[in-house]
Amino acid sequence: MTITLLNPDGLPTVDIYRHVAVASGSKLVFVAGQVSQDGDGNIVGAGDLTAQVEQCYLNVATALAAAGGSFDDVVKLTVYLVDWTPDKMSSFVDGVARACARLGIATPLPPLTGIGVAALAGPGLLVEVDVTAVID
Repeated sequence: MTITLLNPDGLPTVDIYRHVAVASGSKLVFVAGQVSQDGDGNIVGAGDLTAQVEQCYLNVATALAAAGGSFDDVVKLTVYLVDWTPDKMSSFVDGVARACARLGIATPLPPLTGIGVAALAGPGLLVEVDVTAVID
């Protein structure tokens, strides 16, 4: 499988992801939104956006592994953030960096859409991440 990540001329350069992913492969994988819960359903990082982002990405990695893939196969991420304001960007970026370090993956990641929301499915959840991947 091949994924080429691009930042086309005419679009702003973003450090933590690329605007376009061109993928070829034979299996599409859609991972449901992952929140910052451990395998027992306990919230990891209560009240801590950085810790919750990290756990979401770790959970996505676990889901991808179950499908025979990894973050190398991800072509699109969607991130839902409770009560999002721009001043929270550094906490988000720190959480992504911590997850990438633990997973041994390099940033930048594929295209990402961040969406501010009023709430998620459960109390105390600050972020949810879903992905689409293409795997051979």
